[in-house]
Amino acid sequence: MQANGPLAEIRNGRVTIVVFGEDMKHLDESRIAEVGRKLLEIVDGLPHPVLVFDMASTEFFGSSFIELLFRIWKRLTAKPSAKFGIAGLQPYCREVLEVTHLDTLWPLFDTQADAINAFKLD
Repeated sequence: MQANGPLAEIRNGRVTIVVFGEDMKHLDESRIAEVGRKLLEIVDGLPHPVLVFDMASTEFFGSSFIELLFRIWKRLTAKPSAKFGIAGLQPYCREVLEVTHLDTLWPLFDTQADAINAFKLD
């Protein structure tokens, strides 16, 4: 199946939401290069450095995706006033980020709306 990749849209004028669709249920080693190129392209083109990943459709990711998250976060935070969060995590993915304590680095939100509201208040 040909993957469409993550899709970005801007909400409230300054928060970019990247939606990981149904074709991104499993982000394993075979997908990382393709997904990484697209995500870095999105980060480089952001009008405002406020980014939320909506991963409600993703059921699995491995260590390579976590490494990609770090690369994206580092590139994003090189910009002033940058913010990054992850919304809609499935239980397994949320547990991975909590067990590795990455939830202390990146805020995790239940929904896109929660993330937008949190970043809007800052």
